[in-house]
Amino acid sequence: MKQSIMGDNKPTLFSPYKMGNLNLSHRVVLAPMTRCRAVNSIPNEALVEYYRQRTTAGGFLITEGTMISPTAAGFPHVPGIFTREQIEGWKKVVDAVHKQGGLIFCQLWHVGRASHQVYQPDGDAPISSTNKPISNKWKILMPDAKYGRYPEPRPLATHEIPQVVEDYRLAAINAIEAGFDGIEIHGAHGYLLDQFMKDGINDRTDEYGGSLDNRCKFLLQVVRAIAAAIGADRVGVRISPAIDHLDAMDSDPRSLGLAVIERLNKLQFELGSKLSYLHVTQPRYTAYGQTEAGSHGSEEEIAQLMRSWRGAYVGTFICSGGYTRELGLEAVAQGDADLVAYGRQFISNPDLVLRLKLNAPLNRYVRATFYTHHPVVGYTDYPFLHKGNSRL
Repeated sequence: MKQSIMGDNKPTLFSPYKMGNLNLSHRVVLAPMTRCRAVNSIPNEALVEYYRQRTTAGGFLITEGTMISPTAAGFPHVPGIFTREQIEGWKKVVDAVHKQGGLIFCQLWHVGRASHQVYQPDGDAPISSTNKPISNKWKILMPDAKYGRYPEPRPLATHEIPQVVEDYRLAAINAIEAGFDGIEIHGAHGYLLDQFMKDGINDRTDEYGGSLDNRCKFLLQVVRAIAAAIGADRVGVRISPAIDHLDAMDSDPRSLGLAVIERLNKLQFELGSKLSYLHVTQPRYTAYGQTEAGSHGSEEEIAQLMRSWRGAYVGTFICSGGYTRELGLEAVAQGDADLVAYGRQFISNPDLVLRLKLNAPLNRYVRATFYTHHPVVGYTDYPFLHKGNSRL
């Protein structure tokens, strides 16, 4: 297997790739990661430098989760894309990336029940598909840097859901105005759209609950609305059917993933245009939609799960979740993914693409500084392999 990774004219992480109308020079993607540096939810010079450092000519970046509305926050100092100041702030980030030849999508985010009254307008309860709170296994980062319990959410009334769809649509339009090359809809990791898709959370009895078709409905309405507004080729979708983060468990993750993919494929056919990509989180270290103490499955079982989704989806497939250089090379060479997104390694290695290409040593990341608000420490102060050089 390993002998074939670089041979037989197989693509590698460093091979060019055409993603719709976008020409990528390599297949290493900056994964979306919450970093809590956008003071008062406005992108600032710290974000400009952070994304600039991680840009390569022809490289593809996805921003951190970006709030679609005032009700969308679940962390302190995360950026939004629903006010004029936020749009203007993102323009500076996008310009910096484009000046270095990079391409960048904005990840549109609503955390749903993964929030707290302190983050909500007027101190209201967070919204969700349910009134079930996230269990005490999980803690929420509060504005004072301490951790608290997730409160009981308020289930969205059926008639309220179209307004949230509209919030996503307007956020996408704002992102294009800010200059982004496209957007990614965050339908993963236990956040709002995932709360509707997973049967371990969704206990609704209306048209958004029960069957797979009903549970996929909200996501598909968001995808359709955004595609109509900005073009399907500028829309990426992220899902995580087998990830149990924030209690987001499903009794049959394989079928859930295939159901979403079947509907996305059908939508692409109807629109006469492919979406930009499908981004799926690899369930390498999580339970298969079972209890937290459930079986985590073997590497081969997980690989087969991902391959079933990859094989079913018609279009560009991005994978992420714990990938090393070797696993990324293998995924691309074997056709298990077109692109591989890296997260934590990109935090501590702004020139990760170069380091992976050279098989150079990697800086170690400092987890304690992931969610602090310092504009430099743990954010833009990790060293480059070649001092002062942020390009390939």
